[in-house]
Amino acid sequence: MKLSEGTEWAIHCCSLLANLPPDFALPKSRLAEFFDLPEDYLAKFLQELSRAGLVKTSRGPGGGYQLAKPAGQINVLEIVQAVEGDQHFFQCTEIRRCGPSGVADKHYKKPCGIARTMHRAEAAWRAELAAVSLNEISQMGAEESPQEQIEKSLSWFESVM
Repeated sequence: MKLSEGTEWAIHCCSLLANLPPDFALPKSRLAEFFDLPEDYLAKFLQELSRAGLVKTSRGPGGGYQLAKPAGQINVLEIVQAVEGDQHFFQCTEIRRCGPSGVADKHYKKPCGIARTMHRAEAAWRAELAAVSLNEISQMGAEESPQEQIEKSLSWFESVM
């Protein structure tokens, strides 16, 4: 399974929005600037987050993106699904039923061991992402960022506020 780079961008942008003061929004141009991302490409992922009800936008002076609900009520799986969709990553085509050894469908009582294994793995992956809130992601970022980066971030915020 390979996730798009937009998934990483979306999680980082949501994490940044989670740390904004109340009633403060960031335009997409500023979000793109903060992470040095192409604005037009980032806009696609912000639209997907908006469609999923995770971010909201406001227009006019002081407008931009904000979280649509508290960061503690958003989990990482929701962000991933907003960007990647909710399809299953493994699609079993039942090739075991094909070829010279295949038999009638009535003899296959359950999905094969490969499909069951892949579905269990995906369920565990989804459960792990669902168990981590945006608050937790933001906290990890705050704890793991070098002090110099925190200071540069605060300086940047002061310049845009």
